[in-house]
Amino acid sequence: MDIATIVGIVAGCAVITVLILMGGDFRMFYDIHAIIIIFGGSTASTLIRFPLKEIIHGVPMGAKYAFSIRSTTQRELVDELAGLAEIVRKQGPIGLESVQTDDSFLAKGIRYVADGYDAEFIRDNLERDRDNFLTHLDEGQKIYRAYGDCAPAFGMIGTLLGMVQMFSNMSDPSKLGPFMAVALLATLYGALVANLFCLPLADKLHVKLLEEEISRTLIIDGILMMRDSKSPALVREMLLAYLPEKHRHDEGEAAAAPA
Repeated sequence: MDIATIVGIVAGCAVITVLILMGGDFRMFYDIHAIIIIFGGSTASTLIRFPLKEIIHGVPMGAKYAFSIRSTTQRELVDELAGLAEIVRKQGPIGLESVQTDDSFLAKGIRYVADGYDAEFIRDNLERDRDNFLTHLDEGQKIYRAYGDCAPAFGMIGTLLGMVQMFSNMSDPSKLGPFMAVALLATLYGALVANLFCLPLADKLHVKLLEEEISRTLIIDGILMMRDSKSPALVREMLLAYLPEKHRHDEGEAAAAPA
């Protein structure tokens, strides 16, 4: 579970709630017309921008990965792949049949090596799997960003509609308040939806996409070197190139430390 995403959303909602309660109550900030224009309009615009199949794939995957975190870090992947290379070096590919891992992508690569598939088959299948996953994750990022872009725009549309309705009914003072509420709350709702939810989630998904691309490419290279029975030291040294400079030194020191 990605605690930062949850804490950020909860903290943002708490700030807005406190400010509302300091100056009144929630009834002052509720208007069904503003809700319709923001969520209805933004949803309609997003449906026009993207094919339905991309929305069906992208929205749930985006929601899942914005609130989740990899079970295995890149540093741990380097250690795990070096350990697997040690098993292959000593026992051959058959030694991988009893290996268990929490990473489903790594597990697939291990199974391919254990079953004796050639390197070209392994590379093609794992790269296709990685690219399909990243494509769907990128779709989710784009959809959340598009929704975040639409919400403030429809907030402005709601404001303009409310202003037109208000000025068209200047002779009836009882209608001025509701129309003014639509005008102001539509802008408020649009800003909140965009800046507290959709755009931050899109940015978080972009970070997760880059992380997954590096991690899965690291796994592919490690699996191929393992399949070719490269030494564990070489596997570790080659995969350290994927890590940030500081982490490379940490890994190198850990590897060089006496048992």
